[in-house]
This record gives sequence, structure tokens and C-alpha cells, in this order.
Amino acid sequence: MKKRRGSIRLSRRIISDPNICGGEPCVAGTRIPVWVVLSHLVAGEDIETVLRNFPRLSREDVFACLEYASYLATEKAVPV
Repeated sequence: MKKRRGSIRLSRRIISDPNICGGEPCVAGTRIPVWVVLSHLVAGEDIETVLRNFPRLSREDVFACLEYASYLATEKAVPV
């Protein structure tokens, strides 16, 4: 896979590229931002419904979005 200048591969399935969705983390090979997948899950949709609504996604993509969110939750807040 040819890497674009400025793109960051956050995992095998999650990528951030300034030329795709303004650099928001997206599922690789799509223009589907991670936050969109997560918002559907938070709204109560199950994984099967998300997969029906986004046929380009795989089950592994959805789990990668959850893993990415879990990683972000480990960030520490530093009082200023």
C-alpha cells in the first residue's frame, strides 16, 4: 500500500490522513470515521445492524473502532 504524505496508520484498520475526512481517524479503505461507528453503537445499535448500515465494514473493523476508543480512554488528563 502506498502511503500518502502525512497519513498515520493508527492500527491495521484505523488510519488518519489529512486528505480523508480532514484527518479524522477512519476505517482504512473507507471514508467512515471511527466516531460515526461508535455513535451508532452508543445509540443502541448492535454490531449486525451497524454492518447492515455500512456494508463496507467488517466485524473486525467495528472491533478496531472499539479498540481505538479504548486506547484513547487510557490518556491521562493533566491539570493546567
